[in-house]
Amino acid sequence: MTESTRSVPVAGGVLDVRVGGSAGPALVFVHYWGGSADTWNAVIDHLPPEQATIRFDQRGWGGARSLPGPYHLDRLADDLERVADACAPGPYVLVGHSMGGKASQLVAARRPSGLAGLVLVAPAPPRPPATITEEYRRHLSHAYDSPETVGHALDHVLTAAPLPAAVRARTVRDSLGSGAAARREWPLRGIAQDITGAVAAVEVPVTVLAAENDAVEPPHVLREHLLPHLPHATLGVVPAAGHLLPLEAPGAVATAIGDFIAALPHRNGAPPTESAGSA
Repeated sequence: MTESTRSVPVAGGVLDVRVGGSAGPALVFVHYWGGSADTWNAVIDHLPPEQATIRFDQRGWGGARSLPGPYHLDRLADDLERVADACAPGPYVLVGHSMGGKASQLVAARRPSGLAGLVLVAPAPPRPPATITEEYRRHLSHAYDSPETVGHALDHVLTAAPLPAAVRARTVRDSLGSGAAARREWPLRGIAQDITGAVAAVEVPVTVLAAENDAVEPPHVLREHLLPHLPHATLGVVPAAGHLLPLEAPGAVATAIGDFIAALPHRNGAPPTESAGSA
């Protein structure tokens, strides 16, 4: 897919946004803590070449590393809403992974006029389970301190199977590609932020994609801590995959996105299906 780059003004500077395709609704991809716009490379490769896509490095990461803080969820949601408004010519669907999924929930709760749906890929729930203790968060905040700690996180927490060498190298680069403030904001504060009050306002169709062997947001956590706050959402589970679904199972992610788009009311006049994959 051929992409162009657009500079979108945001607080404190600009975000360089990669825009491709022309067929809507546009998919606005939002990467995980430690990821980048490149996290979605293989997913986009599995989509139809005409599918409209929008992706960017979030504030404090990769190409947006120099953007000033704060880097909290509300600012990330502000950036995301600004990118969608500037780059999506019509209806759009947010596709948020992990931290990006929580930021996407916040944007959906604001009910922007162009938002047609929400795809949450191994998302952080609006309120974390009790296992996300202060001690756990302090430990997590050092996961990306060095290539060695990133490698340990990839091998023992984030993935269920080894990544291809080139993908792993890029993932390590991405995980190291932030300043200290952006890197630590999510584990120390964002992951624990309770946004259940806001999420109750989400009205668009929602599908949730979980990974069978996810050690970060396993299916049972999403059933217990996300679905009660999004009761109209559907849940699908990808077998034999871990938390980095866009890297480990990009074809399954692309298929789930395609099925979701096909079921949107504006596409065929019918309500979304009641299930997606195995729950």
